[in-house]
Amino acid sequence: MEYIDMHCDTLGAAIMQGKKTIEMLSDTMIDIKRLEQSGVAAQFFAMFLPQQERDRSAYRHEAEPVPTMPELLEKLYEIYQNTLEQCRETLAPAYNMADYRKNRSEGKISAFLTIENAAVAEGDLTKIRQFYEMGVRLVTLTWNDENSLGYPHTFPREQGKWGLKPFGKEAVSYMETLGVLPDVSHLSDDGFYDVADVTKKPFVASHSNCRALSPASRNLTDEMIRILAERGGVAGLNFYPGFLNREQTDQESRIACMCDHVEHMRNVGGIECVGIGTDFDGICGQLEIKDCTQMPLLFDALKKRGFSERELDHIAYKNVERVLKECLP
Repeated sequence: MEYIDMHCDTLGAAIMQGKKTIEMLSDTMIDIKRLEQSGVAAQFFAMFLPQQERDRSAYRHEAEPVPTMPELLEKLYEIYQNTLEQCRETLAPAYNMADYRKNRSEGKISAFLTIENAAVAEGDLTKIRQFYEMGVRLVTLTWNDENSLGYPHTFPREQGKWGLKPFGKEAVSYMETLGVLPDVSHLSDDGFYDVADVTKKPFVASHSNCRALSPASRNLTDEMIRILAERGGVAGLNFYPGFLNREQTDQESRIACMCDHVEHMRNVGGIECVGIGTDFDGICGQLEIKDCTQMPLLFDALKKRGFSERELDHIAYKNVERVLKECLP
């Protein structure tokens, strides 16, 4: 079954393996060869840019210094560009809905480039423009640290107001004008509401689940799901055990639990707010769906739960297509 995956961290995995492309990788959940087998229509590739030096140290080799965020961005972008060149027969960039349609008509997988953690913007709107010119079409506003845009989910709402900063509001408005999707995954609760207030078009939670089923602060409350749905946005089902299970110590990612989250999201916000955001190559644990070639297992399980073909199509790709059409025409 065709699907769109709104988030993976495979570009970073290539750096860790010393690879120049993601055409063929070992011990990962995605590479281009396996995407060809998976039925994916579009894959969003994140350039993940952690602020803390200890987190960036995973991306250095031997005696190399730890890369700065701009240096890491350059490395990730180079791998992305190399991959597009090396795999041009099967993979093509998409900057808007027209590109996506063209790629589908030619039997190619669409690659959407994203940034995970806009800290690298450093409070400068011209850098947001530079990201757009690089081909970035989705920006996850924060990761797990405060940045120039706002505060992450790690700042509990009950301890004060931790939303978007003035630059964050300005940046989100500018992204919307340019044609870059604001992504609230990793953002604080107050930041979510600020994005809802600032934006006029749909926004997304590219890889977040339901807090009613799993209490992780990375997940969406029912109120958030309803607001996201009312705004025409989509939340991407994340396969990480810590965002699926009620017990945070449970490290098994079960398909049945994924179906629970999809079902809950549908019941709260309607079928049109549900999508896929696997977080492949950014997650660990005992995974029932171990890589992208096993994605049919999820759709088979949802079908057995009673989801109709129409509903499955919406979850798999139609909901994200609608957002692309409205935000990236």
